[in-house]
Amino acid sequence: MKKILIIEDDIKLRDELEIFLNKNGYEAQSLKTFESVIDDIEKVNADLVLLDINLPFLDGEYICKEVRKKSNVPIIIITSRDNEIDELVSINYGADHYITKPFNIQILLAKIASLLRRSNMSEEIFDKIDAKDFILNTSNSTMECNGKIIELTKNEYKILKYLVQNRDIIVSREDIMECLWDSESFIDDNTLTVNITRLRNKLEELDLKELLETKRGQGYILKRRMI
Repeated sequence: MKKILIIEDDIKLRDELEIFLNKNGYEAQSLKTFESVIDDIEKVNADLVLLDINLPFLDGEYICKEVRKKSNVPIIIITSRDNEIDELVSINYGADHYITKPFNIQILLAKIASLLRRSNMSEEIFDKIDAKDFILNTSNSTMECNGKIIELTKNEYKILKYLVQNRDIIVSREDIMECLWDSESFIDDNTLTVNITRLRNKLEELDLKELLETKRGQGYILKRRMI
């Protein structure tokens, strides 16, 4: 489940966005204070940021500029400033979209989905998928964490990639096998069990065994590490 961080000081709008996004398949959370927004964005490690311009303490355009110095997280500006100068400044500072209030919530949802798809494609273009707790290297089928690299078999890699793409969602054994069949890797139920066991052991080598959880009678879920 993709995480979206909402940075908006209009409490009513902020709460409405959070409820709407959570109902539409995202993990949405909001900042309630704005003294350390730049640091908070880094700590939350969201997949996308909705950022207002008119904020206490720091201007949203400045925040966007500073975040871009160390992160490529997609940023959508949502603001009441309806002028070309602010839009140009925001885009030049690294914003991906500029939306003026009031806006159509469905259009916002479409832009979010589009940016997240593009972000996923970009990760694979550069041969690495950032799974937050570890890096999945697409070019050589390895995973790494804190400088330690573990090799994966072809099927282990494909299973882990599928779980990463469905992070925080329970996926059934049937879904995993169907994914492998689609990629011309034909495995049966017993072979899947063996692959999951091996994959769990390799996660354990990186001290990440707790991320892969079995849901009895349902399937598996790859969770985020709790900090």
